[in-house]
Amino acid sequence: MSSNIQIYNEDCLQALKAMQDKQFDLAIVDPPYGNNDAIGLKDNASGKKQATLRTNYRQFENNAPTEEYFSELKRVSKNQIVWGANYFGLKGGYICWNKFGTAFGQAELAYCSKINSVRVFEYVWNGMLQQDMKNKEQRIHPTQKPVQLYKWLLKEFANSGDRVLDTHLGSGSIAIACWDMGFDLTAYEIDKEYFDAACKRLENHKKQLTLW
Repeated sequence: MSSNIQIYNEDCLQALKAMQDKQFDLAIVDPPYGNNDAIGLKDNASGKKQATLRTNYRQFENNAPTEEYFSELKRVSKNQIVWGANYFGLKGGYICWNKFGTAFGQAELAYCSKINSVRVFEYVWNGMLQQDMKNKEQRIHPTQKPVQLYKWLLKEFANSGDRVLDTHLGSGSIAIACWDMGFDLTAYEIDKEYFDAACKRLENHKKQLTLW
């Protein structure tokens, strides 16, 4: 299966406004929650932020999406999976990712428009500990999620040929998952450093596959 991965260094809201109704089959998004302290993202002694090379972390990540964003997201996609459902007050079906984290954050919750119940995915992602330590993923983003989580989401909630949208690409884990599983992806990342890092990560992944 071949994938068409398109990644843009743009403001996702402006991009959404230019899209057609129901242009995408499934949106899988992880927008900022609007309160970094709630998810443990604080300055360290050097003034830098955890798990990031950039020093102006709060410039983008502390701005929660507006009602207009959610309205546009629903307009351009047939179905949605939105991480941070508990922060945004989204009600409906839920996906619970048990990451076996600390007492501060043992799991994460996503809204899912395709179900009415609760589905659970278990995958260790706790500091230096990862489920697959032999293929440990390099952390390039403070709220990075594992590739295997996105592969599970695509397996469970996407159909062959679906067009996938991600408005907040972050580390690019979803891009790697879509590439491996043959899904077309359109993604946006407003921060230039994260955009470059995610693109580099995807290209390195492609090169590794060609070696095999």
